[in-house]
Amino acid sequence: MILNGVEIRDSFAEAFPMVGTRLIITADSPKWAMIAAKTMTGFATSVIGCGCEAGVERELAPEDTPDGRPGVAVLIFAMDIKGLKAVVPLRIGQCVLTSPTSACYAGMEGGDVVSIGKALRYFGDGWQIAKNVDGRRIWRVPVMEGEFVCDHESGTVSGVGGGNILILGTSRGEALAAAEVAVDAMQKVEGCILPFPGGIVRSGSKVGSKYKGMFASSNNAYCPTLRAQTETKLPPEVASVQEIVIDGVSFEAVSACTKAGIEALVALGRDKGVVAIDAGNYGGNLGPYHFKLREIMA
Repeated sequence: MILNGVEIRDSFAEAFPMVGTRLIITADSPKWAMIAAKTMTGFATSVIGCGCEAGVERELAPEDTPDGRPGVAVLIFAMDIKGLKAVVPLRIGQCVLTSPTSACYAGMEGGDVVSIGKALRYFGDGWQIAKNVDGRRIWRVPVMEGEFVCDHESGTVSGVGGGNILILGTSRGEALAAAEVAVDAMQKVEGCILPFPGGIVRSGSKVGSKYKGMFASSNNAYCPTLRAQTETKLPPEVASVQEIVIDGVSFEAVSACTKAGIEALVALGRDKGVVAIDAGNYGGNLGPYHFKLREIMA
């Protein structure tokens, strides 16, 4: 399939099940809501090394938050509910409770639950107060600045991790510029996050390694500097590859995000250095979710 001079390869992104939750972080200003959100979702690019994957989903207007203040919705995913229950209160406690003027609310209902105030209330050392507001149990934990307000717990969802697209470009600069345009389009899709720095991965990996104990290693088939030394998937005109990884609350959300990214890249076209769009998969052995690029764009 060729669209605007860009080859859409007959390939698919292979993704796997994750468990996730959405949190609503608010503050007196958009600046401090975003600082708390970005701090809480830091060092959460890959479950391989971080234990979870997290990111900012979208900014929220005051009328869309529980306390009428500016807010940010974040999504955080782990491989299982036990892992999610471990990382969520830890990250909120270290990064949101500590952030000036912040509050933290549940962003979804249903499923198993993860603790927010249920775990963090003890920081109040007995001075914390619980109240029921419209059927929600809210905690008010005293802090030196004033008080930290949070929900008792948040619901969870069975999500999808590891959706991806690979952008094959004619130069490093053009591949990166194209990836940035795709990220801007993909971040508008609700229910998804792009957990890597700026939404982009320059070091896409394959499963396994020649070295014992390594779960992942450089995807040599897409490394332009190894073209002459290994089996390559890069045509001669490709000099750089960037990857965008997608986690989402459902198959449909990840599929919509994938489509938004491909459409943005196709709109740029071959004239802007986008040679082809591919996806990372492992022969169907890693996960049950397959995002077939040509079907998505059909």
